[in-house]
Amino acid sequence: MTDTTSRTPLILDVDTGIDDSLALLYAAGSPDAEIAAVTCVSGNVAARQVGINTRAILELAGRSDVEVSLGREIPLVRGLETTEETHGPQGLGHAELPPPGRDLSDRHAVDLILEEARRRPGEITLITLGPLTNLAISLLREPGLPRLFKSYTLMGGAFGVPGNSTQTNEWNIHCDPDAAKIVFRAWADAREADPTIPRPLALGLDVTEQARILPDDVVRLARRAGSTPDDSIALARGEDPMLATRSVASNPIVRYVADALRYYMEFHLRYDGFYGAFIHDALAVAAALDRSLVTTEAWYVDVETRGELTSGMTVADRRRLTGKPPNLYVAVTADVPAFLDRLVERIGGLAADHSNVPR
Repeated sequence: MTDTTSRTPLILDVDTGIDDSLALLYAAGSPDAEIAAVTCVSGNVAARQVGINTRAILELAGRSDVEVSLGREIPLVRGLETTEETHGPQGLGHAELPPPGRDLSDRHAVDLILEEARRRPGEITLITLGPLTNLAISLLREPGLPRLFKSYTLMGGAFGVPGNSTQTNEWNIHCDPDAAKIVFRAWADAREADPTIPRPLALGLDVTEQARILPDDVVRLARRAGSTPDDSIALARGEDPMLATRSVASNPIVRYVADALRYYMEFHLRYDGFYGAFIHDALAVAAALDRSLVTTEAWYVDVETRGELTSGMTVADRRRLTGKPPNLYVAVTADVPAFLDRLVERIGGLAADHSNVPR
């Protein structure tokens, strides 16, 4: 039995599309993690669909006990953007899951974040995997929030590479740059008052686009789960989409992973020239639990909100030209083979332990 005292309590703020779902499964399969709660924000799909997807994934993982809370449904200032072309009409690719059996929490996501941080000061690791809308509102209500978390990790930004939404913008920051600006400056202000507050760890496209999952990795995961057959996702290898088929794997989690990722892989084949998928959010969860998976640089980072061509850009002061002290640790390299091995072990192990969850 896992020693619960050694587990890191997590609040995950998500916009559950395909890569968020893998992050949730990774957390659920991690013996060193306690999923304290999950909060939902619009991003990959609209927030209410995020709430449905999140609860369905947690139920697939045997974690219907986790509180799931709906947050703000639109960005702070800008209009809502979603990206069903990347994640599928419902956000989970080709996968289909039963409607969740548990209702959303009565607590708003912002209330949940604030109440849990106050109830367990210095214990909780916050991980944001979508736009930073919920966290920004939480900080506006409680500027002292950074000192209440044990640590904070975000998937967001493009610090030395092109964006994936515009020439300069990573999607999560692009959707609500005003929120990201509030969050980054809040940690800068908090650390100015109290330098012992840990800097957030930011995983941008610089490292998350190194984390490609390929069909062979999904086959490895299926074999770890003891699932047969285990290679439906690899049938076409991206060469002929007409050969693709829904997974008939014996394990429900493996079926989900194969069907969800096949959509993502088809997307990346069309737009990025490889049959595989970037799994940004799972890497962020893995690094939050084990910092040795990434190397970092400490930089002052702000967000452009007014530029004609660059609004939403994460601007890192790499040469210390501003004279401002660093407010983020930015991941610059990642041990991708170790991460993928861990993902196969943790999600594959979770699948092996939950082989009878209904599809």
